[in-house]
Amino acid sequence: MAQKTRQGFVRYWLPVLVYVILIFTASSIPHLTPPFHFPNSDKAVHLVEYSILGFLLTRALRTIPALGAASKAGLAALVMGSTIGALDEIYQRGTPGRESSPFDWMADTLGLTLALVLYTWNARRREAPARRQER
Repeated sequence: MAQKTRQGFVRYWLPVLVYVILIFTASSIPHLTPPFHFPNSDKAVHLVEYSILGFLLTRALRTIPALGAASKAGLAALVMGSTIGALDEIYQRGTPGRESSPFDWMADTLGLTLALVLYTWNARRREAPARRQER
């Protein structure tokens, strides 16, 4: 049982932990600018960055029996990810050349929402044949 738990952690939760560390590491880099050069390109980066976090969180949260349904895990991921986004914005206030913005947090939350919708849609699509066979 311990081996299965360890494998579950490595497969589902370790990627979440590593990714959150990467987010905060990037937030620690002074004067970091987005790789794209168009108006509000930083919002696009936030959207993609937190969509990935949303996917990883939803995937990990589905391993908890009470949150097994994709929609329940996705909503929990939305709350957790949005909290991480808010903490990241607060953390960035102390990094030289970086700004903290509620619009960045909104882009984070939008990315999480996008991941929730896509993950839930895909999970329902993949699980639909199994539900039809049970009937």
